[in-house]
Amino acid sequence: MSATRPPEGAKAPAGGSEAHAVASVGATPYIEAVNDFVIKFANVNGSGSASANELFAKSILRMGVPVSPRNIFPSNIQGLPTWYEVRVTEQGHMGRRGGTDMMVAMNPQTWDADVAELAPGGYLFYDNTRPLPPSKFRDDIRVIGMPLTEICNAVYQDARQRQLFKNIVYVGALAVMLGIEPEVIEKLFGEQYRGKEKLLASNVQALHLGCDFAREHLGEPVGLRVRRADRVGNRIFVDGNSAAALGCVYGGATVAAWYPITPSSSVAEAFQRYCAKFRVDPATGENRFAIVQAEDELASIGMVVGAGWNGARAFTATSGPGISLMAEFIGLAYFAEIPVTIIDVQRGGPSTGMPTRTQQADILACAYASHGDTKHVLLFPEDPHECFEQAAAALDLADRLQTPVFVMTDLDIGMNQRLCAPFEWDDSRAYDRGKVMRFEELEAGRDFGRYKDVDGDGIPWRTLPGTHPTKGSFFTRGTTRDAYARYSERGPDYIYNMERLLKKFATAATLVPQPVLRPAAHKTDLGVIYFGSTTPAMHEALEELEARGIHLDAMRLRAFPFPQSVVQFLAGHRTVFVVEQNRDAQMRSLLINELEADPARLVKVLHFDGTPITARFVTQAIAAHVDAAASTTAGTRETA
Repeated sequence: MSATRPPEGAKAPAGGSEAHAVASVGATPYIEAVNDFVIKFANVNGSGSASANELFAKSILRMGVPVSPRNIFPSNIQGLPTWYEVRVTEQGHMGRRGGTDMMVAMNPQTWDADVAELAPGGYLFYDNTRPLPPSKFRDDIRVIGMPLTEICNAVYQDARQRQLFKNIVYVGALAVMLGIEPEVIEKLFGEQYRGKEKLLASNVQALHLGCDFAREHLGEPVGLRVRRADRVGNRIFVDGNSAAALGCVYGGATVAAWYPITPSSSVAEAFQRYCAKFRVDPATGENRFAIVQAEDELASIGMVVGAGWNGARAFTATSGPGISLMAEFIGLAYFAEIPVTIIDVQRGGPSTGMPTRTQQADILACAYASHGDTKHVLLFPEDPHECFEQAAAALDLADRLQTPVFVMTDLDIGMNQRLCAPFEWDDSRAYDRGKVMRFEELEAGRDFGRYKDVDGDGIPWRTLPGTHPTKGSFFTRGTTRDAYARYSERGPDYIYNMERLLKKFATAATLVPQPVLRPAAHKTDLGVIYFGSTTPAMHEALEELEARGIHLDAMRLRAFPFPQSVVQFLAGHRTVFVVEQNRDAQMRSLLINELEADPARLVKVLHFDGTPITARFVTQAIAAHVDAAASTTAGTRETA
């Protein structure tokens, strides 16, 4: 290793420390890339780094270059490690790529692992106020040290300010090294601190401390560069939880009951903000919504079931542990046929699991929630845009089908901001309330059997409370009954109800969002099925696999029950990879159980360490299987 000292005559920081860049001298070239790299920040939770790292990501976005950030944070309040990964991608890949090109290492506790994660030829930026021994570095990376603590101690007296502004100082230094325009960051500060001139001035000061030091002491820029582009277009930058909440507003929800649980709490919080803006009567100032933070998940789902029974569009937001607690009420809503929308922002389980990590691990729990023979409708949004669309669609489906409907998002979509298409809404769109018998029909003597299938689709007619003074009433219960809601334990009545519910579920397969097919460029007998937050990484992996000569027809599932097109896709391919983020291959199990698919033809591709799946992981897993299968086939031919 060799150290690059500041140029002659450069101003040294207070205390006399010098910045240095330790460069590799071997055969490994430094990574060089423009608008296509991954930078990762390793911080301590509670240090105020998240807002600074988000500022860094947004500044690149403002320069017209797409970014895809991921906040990987612990479940405690402060003290444990946290990471913030920013993928700079002019090509617009919104999934994680895998690998790190530059590490901003601000946490001594995770130093060794953070350094080890860097790709050969990558860049390590750190606070060198306290020197580290050569054994803490690698010969195949460039190490850039800057005395951040010393700089902040010399300028700020308050301990909290020293910590907070240290983050802004390193953003300023990175801006100079990577070619980010400081004026863009200043404009972001101006928007954030409008009307708070003191905060604005202090943040701008910290930014320029970093910029000035980098210009004077850190020598030539690194090989990673941000260059202005025009690749963002009209896309918006939003998190999935906010999008789902807005979808509930546009979808007509007026009641929300919830109990705080990571990572879903911000759905209800955002819904409250949007309701305050859109659901307050302008003439009277009265709220046209009801939001209740219940004492627990049991109470919250009970309130939503009650509201749905009364005719309100109601939803709750929760995560895996909440689903476990809600199971009995979900079963009641299924059997009593009450519209309920449940937004499940999935996290790592079982039990408390990893509350701040992402997984797709509630699929079976939600598909068959409650005891006995139950099946529920599941929707799988791929990004915030579909969180908005499917939250609104779920409310329609719940009314149309008179049943619980789950929106199966997860922490990766829900709590990370993502570039996506702008939300669209047709103001002429009418809410689908399904089969609701009205006063005029009852008054005219129309036959009303609450659980009677009169149309052949398995969906009965319902009435809302107070529709008619003497007609259309029924007794709602969780026990068995006949088609007219009269209590019955007769086997034929029970079988009629259970088979009708299956018929209704088959009808649901025609109403839910249909799968998206992505045919390969060449004819192939290989297929891949994926869904939800796996989508962006999968799209990039498909491109890489095609470049390697591995062609796959791809199908993105958007809902359960599975439409007939899924059956046809499975039948049309010799091998189908099922890519999902859980240990037990839950989607694969659902395909086998519901469609009686041949397990031998469905190959698991599983990622479940709690971090979002990467394109490199998918590519390597599928390529390894294809190569192994080809070798086996070749060996068999040689033997023959």
